Amino acid sequence: MDKKIRYLTQAAMIAALYAVLTHLQNFLLPDSATWAIQFRASEALCVLAFFTPAAIPGLAVGCLVFNLTYLGALPLDFLVGSLATLGAAWAMWRCREMQWKGFPLLGMAMPALWNAGLVGWELTAYIGGGFWINVLSVALGELGVLLTLGSALYYGLKTRGLEKRIFG
Repeated sequence: MDKKIRYLTQAAMIAALYAVLTHLQNFLLPDSATWAIQFRASEALCVLAFFTPAAIPGLAVGCLVFNLTYLGALPLDFLVGSLATLGAAWAMWRCREMQWKGFPLLGMAMPALWNAGLVGWELTAYIGGGFWINVLSVALGELGVLLTLGSALYYGLKTRGLEKRIFG
């Protein structure tokens, strides 16, 4: 398969998965994927950035699609949330080789670092509550998702060799 087509297909699939999973979670557990305290299960898909650079635009577009189609999204969500996801995925791709005992711990922290500052600032601007409280709540939610669901997805793909079969 042509490399460009494969890249675009992977990015589109990741974007679709992210948006659909976030909407599904919001439907089943209202407001658990939005606002200051969130545990957005679709963020576990960030680990795909360890395996393919197509995850970088895929995750950012998926976040953008969700924010554009979610009626409760705040106006800055379109820009800030998508940029935070883009930055986190790019940083994960860049530090994918940095591992601690075979685990990409620094990479797993990237979504918390990027989203905490950017989304924390956005939440403070819209709903108040104090910048550092919002930063902490966003960071804890991100870390919670990545260190549980993200780690399970990462090891599930790695131990079965699926990352090579899926992403080449």
